[in-house]
Amino acid sequence: MATPSEIDGRYRIDSRLGAGGMSTVFKGTDTVLERPVAIKLLAEHLADDEAFVARFRREALAAARLQHPNIVQVFDSGQDPESGRHYIVMEYVDGPSCADLLRDHDQLEIGQAVSVVRDACHGLDYAHRAGVVHRDVKPGNLLISSETGAAKLADFGIAKAAEQTRITQVGSVLGTAAYLSPEQARGEEAGPASDIYSLGVCAYQFLTGRLPHEYTSLTELALKQQNNPVEPIRNSRPEVPPALDDAIRLCLRREPSERYASALDLATAVEAGLHGETTQATQLLQTGGWDPDATQALPATQATRAMPRGGTGYYEPTPAPTTQAPERRPAKQRKTSGQRLARLALLLAVILAIVAIVLIVTQSGSKGVQPVNEGDVHGQIDGLKQLVQDHTRP
Repeated sequence: MATPSEIDGRYRIDSRLGAGGMSTVFKGTDTVLERPVAIKLLAEHLADDEAFVARFRREALAAARLQHPNIVQVFDSGQDPESGRHYIVMEYVDGPSCADLLRDHDQLEIGQAVSVVRDACHGLDYAHRAGVVHRDVKPGNLLISSETGAAKLADFGIAKAAEQTRITQVGSVLGTAAYLSPEQARGEEAGPASDIYSLGVCAYQFLTGRLPHEYTSLTELALKQQNNPVEPIRNSRPEVPPALDDAIRLCLRREPSERYASALDLATAVEAGLHGETTQATQLLQTGGWDPDATQALPATQATRAMPRGGTGYYEPTPAPTTQAPERRPAKQRKTSGQRLARLALLLAVILAIVAIVLIVTQSGSKGVQPVNEGDVHGQIDGLKQLVQDHTRP
């Protein structure tokens, strides 16, 4: 079927921008609002997949609610009554994608790579807080505005709509599989940590000109993700600051729980890394701890105090000067505090029991039981108070 010249009586198709396995994108004009738009027409064979169409409509609505400077805005979606083609109308970004930049220049400048990652992080953080996961972060979905220089994420929701359809099983997935997180490759549900992994792959490619794992099949990629450590970025590009190298490779850890807890943490980490600094979030991930509030940037000479010489599992941190580690409360000390609290609770129970007995005895007229002198009762209580103080001193 020929491409229609107009969609839904409103959107005029002007020129073709690109095509993929699921859709073709055109530059168009919204004739009502008289503004340029991007029009994505879904592949004709997908119109016969009712389950896909239902998911597509649902996800398009979710994406349309996202309004952020670093997200390509979705304006409209539906089905053209004349051609039957399903479409999405989006903000037109006049500028290249990061895939275009990599094709033309092989690598990005370090500052530009950090700027793109930072902008993408802000867009992802906004979407994640709204309950939307991108699921397909890759250079082709990162667009650079020629007017503002800002990076914008495109195609929110499309990947989720494609899940469980035959389109995800054809050979075309091989080209984008490198950006999928290990949990996505295992068929598990994608979450915010999956987007962070995918953006980490992009950042690695921006700086090195290659992927973290080269592969010729999906099986080979899965095995390398599972078993092979990621080579430091500085091995191929020594001018990259060690802190930036570390921050990016932390995104590529195999387990989601070992990556940054939020895209905003990653944004802070790469900006700090560009200036040779390490955030507390990076530091805690490197040492096996985690604090969701730890996002403050620290000078590298301080923040790398706790960096180990060798990483665990998927990550090997860049060697850094070793000085005294940040003070942490030892496990033994925590255990001792717990024991003190237990003893205090026991002593308070004893005090209550004694006071109860004293009250019973003093009010009792039982034969053979001598009433307790009130002065003696206070003396006993004072002694117990002193005992509690003696056992609860630091």
